[in-house]
Amino acid sequence: MTKLARLALFTACFAALLAGPAAAEDWGGCKDHPLFGRMPNHFIYGCDHSQFEMRRFPVGPMNKEGKAKLQEVEGEFWSIQYVIDEGATKASGLQIQRNFQNAAKKAGGTVEGTYPEWCSFELDESFKEGNSCTNYGTTLKLNKGGKDYWVFVNAVNEGYKLYILAVGEMQQDVSVNELVEKLNKDGFLTLYINFDTGKATIKPDSDKTLDDAAAALKAAPSLKVEVGGHTDNVGTPQANEKLSGERAQAVMAALVKRGVAANRLTAKGYGQSSPIADNRSEDGRAKNRRVELVKK
Repeated sequence: MTKLARLALFTACFAALLAGPAAAEDWGGCKDHPLFGRMPNHFIYGCDHSQFEMRRFPVGPMNKEGKAKLQEVEGEFWSIQYVIDEGATKASGLQIQRNFQNAAKKAGGTVEGTYPEWCSFELDESFKEGNSCTNYGTTLKLNKGGKDYWVFVNAVNEGYKLYILAVGEMQQDVSVNELVEKLNKDGFLTLYINFDTGKATIKPDSDKTLDDAAAALKAAPSLKVEVGGHTDNVGTPQANEKLSGERAQAVMAALVKRGVAANRLTAKGYGQSSPIADNRSEDGRAKNRRVELVKK
């Protein structure tokens, strides 16, 4: 090797040492959400996206049992996990928490909850994480482009994870005519109506579901149906039967308000007695919390 070649090799090696290790590439198909940039020296280790999901975001302070109030939110959902580049200085959990809180407030958002230190608080099971312990977690709420967003940020080993939900209604993929056909063919329709937790108060985001159900019933005016309420197995059977009956009555009243003749409808609560899915999982419990319109 010539003296010039040895000098070139030495220069290249010295430059590489100064530059440090190369930043890792993001996981294939993953990218930052438009709502937030990333912490410096982090790469995306994994991500997930769904057009419509439900998550229960913690709000307010923790109580003595390490619990907080939960706000149930539905809409488009993203989760993105970030990991620190090899050799870079790791950000503390508090540093990550404060960065996102400050960014949200600067954008006109609010901090809805702050949950310090490792495993002092457990994320609700609706987030479907195997290890639900949080570390300097925080719930944020902000509006961008006329859309409301709920965000939970959680510091994890060697990085952090973002959960972002854009509030919105599910796209209805089944037409009214298809609903009538299904009711005639199967003898029932399953409705997933959102209620206030532990109550029979219907949430406004269920209006479209009720509108479609009423339209289907009005398109088949000779049909008489039972409005049956069903719950998961959380709570006592007696309480669940009572709650499901009250919710069935509320749905019946909502259908009558939308023009369905009251003499075509009856309401009954079945509580937890007729599950259609496994109550041991959150997905199963969500499917069991339903209202059925059953053809008589």
